[in-house]
Amino acid sequence: MKVLCCVLPQLTHFYALAPIAWALRTAGHEVRVASTPGFTDAITRAGLTAVPLGHDPEPDPEDETPEAQEALDALRRGLPKPYDLAEFDPDRADWTEERAEAFEMMVTYAFGEDNEPLLDGAVEFARAWRPDLVLWEPFTYSGALAAHACGAAHGRVLFGTDFLGITHEWIREHVPEDHLTRWLTETAARHGLPYADHLRAGHFTLDQLPPSLAVSREAIATRFVPYGGAAVVPSWVTRRPERPRVALTLGTSATEYSGYTVNVADILTALSTMDIEVVATVADSERDALGTIPDNARVVSYVPLDALAATCTAAIHHGGFGTLATFSRHGVPQLVLPYDFDAPLLARKLAAQGTGLTVHSDVASGPAVRDALSKLLTDPAFRTRGTALREEIAALPGPNDLVAHLEQLAAKHRTP
Repeated sequence: MKVLCCVLPQLTHFYALAPIAWALRTAGHEVRVASTPGFTDAITRAGLTAVPLGHDPEPDPEDETPEAQEALDALRRGLPKPYDLAEFDPDRADWTEERAEAFEMMVTYAFGEDNEPLLDGAVEFARAWRPDLVLWEPFTYSGALAAHACGAAHGRVLFGTDFLGITHEWIREHVPEDHLTRWLTETAARHGLPYADHLRAGHFTLDQLPPSLAVSREAIATRFVPYGGAAVVPSWVTRRPERPRVALTLGTSATEYSGYTVNVADILTALSTMDIEVVATVADSERDALGTIPDNARVVSYVPLDALAATCTAAIHHGGFGTLATFSRHGVPQLVLPYDFDAPLLARKLAAQGTGLTVHSDVASGPAVRDALSKLLTDPAFRTRGTALREEIAALPGPNDLVAHLEQLAAKHRTP
């Protein structure tokens, strides 16, 4: 069958989708990945066939005023409104004017404006190529509309919690003025299409978090396979560490916002008193702020995380989906210092499962991190629960096991 994958030009969104695209390709299906032209190299470096469509988005104008930075920081802190509703019991959630305004802004910009460069080209290509199945990450509504234009089955591939789907479902059930449905109706009509309810969240959803960590509704659980782009594994990674190895990583996208949310130098200094080997991934732009590197620390700009995780006794990180899921598949106890988007929610799920501890980045001083890490390293319960989580993940169907199910879903939902 023909499979079209649609992604906005965002690496983290695409990386979560790539292993599933590989599985479909190696099973003999014809796979194309559609995004804007400037994202072509990222797709082809992953060994996949790119379809550059539309035009590249205009870069956001730089605004370094305190007011702009404050607004960016507020957006980055936890789940933005109204998507904080995903953290509430549905019976306790409420719809406020602030949430209504934030939702309208989200639909206008994060869905409407961000999809605009790709949308028309995706619909046109789908009508010409006639895919049987379209896969899209939850922000790329271009994929849903492209599938609708040609009658293809389509589904979302999550790259974290399904805070979008949960919130949108709650809004549809409780809010008379649903901006998402209105936008989808207007956008579909622009392409000569009627509104269809499956445009909101696809015919199905694939969740790459194990059930004990998942925050989703009626999703198909599949095993996460790490992919972080083209990389080389340094020889030191594979040498057996002489002391317990602890990874410290705060994500590759943090510096695109307002920088790290914890003091890395303070943490490295605090950990220098422990009999461990620290491997810290720190962006080159932040390296000078570290000062003198402690003797028990190795600071690198990047290392393939899956290779590093396999050698670690514990990990300290920001709680991003890819990072948390990678360490989880190796059963590594984790100290999460969350801040961004759904990271606080994921950190709480991990702590409840028993594999980790969480210290919010607002209070993650060097001593606080050292004390929490000491608990991870000395209490065997974290390793026991980590092993249980690793086994839970290993028992899930991987991308290759999922192909037959995707073939069935395509046959069930596609229309002539």
